[in-house]
Amino acid sequence: MRLLLVEDDAMIGEAVRKGMRQEGFVVDWVRDAGAAEHALRAEPYDLLLLDLGLPGKSGLDLLEELRGRGENLPVLILTARDAVADRVQGLDRGADDYLVKPFDLDELAARIRALLRRREGRARPQIVHGALVLDPATHGAVFDGRELTFSGREFALLQALLEQPGAVLSRARLEERLYGWGEEVESNAVEVHVHHLRKKLGADFIRTVRGVGYMVPKAP
Repeated sequence: MRLLLVEDDAMIGEAVRKGMRQEGFVVDWVRDAGAAEHALRAEPYDLLLLDLGLPGKSGLDLLEELRGRGENLPVLILTARDAVADRVQGLDRGADDYLVKPFDLDELAARIRALLRRREGRARPQIVHGALVLDPATHGAVFDGRELTFSGREFALLQALLEQPGAVLSRARLEERLYGWGEEVESNAVEVHVHHLRKKLGADFIRTVRGVGYMVPKAP
């Protein structure tokens, strides 16, 4: 999952980026609303982490403009404004959730997962596909009753495919889910991860659609 973090406090921004990366998320970090607008036009994100007290344009103004354009990207506000009126205003202007600073990174990760499940239409925390069960919260996996271990990027790639069974995802789209800004991407990185996943799940679990990308067939 690829997140955009809009936060002008360097200490908080670095802590959130590091903590969410450890949870398996790809995090791009900008420090003002203008940079956020450029990033949102350039990259497809799964969720926006938005501070309110930004330099120049406020986070609330950015949020209102996004919703005014019909953008349905999930937005989680991160702010020191803890008054009930501030929370009401943030939610009424289009936020999906509101977390007051200082916050626990484990709670932030749990709220992110909950918002992403809601967007995908899933009520249960695990992703179940035939004999495979993935748990995004723990990065655990069970296949045919056996526990499996995946690297962070293997898990992220498999989760991306399982969120849209039957849909073909291009290599470029998968790279966007696996790598953030400034991270070097080997030319065959996706192919290598797919190869490792097939060794663990079977050669036919992930299908190659020649010239297009990869897919996991819908479960029977």
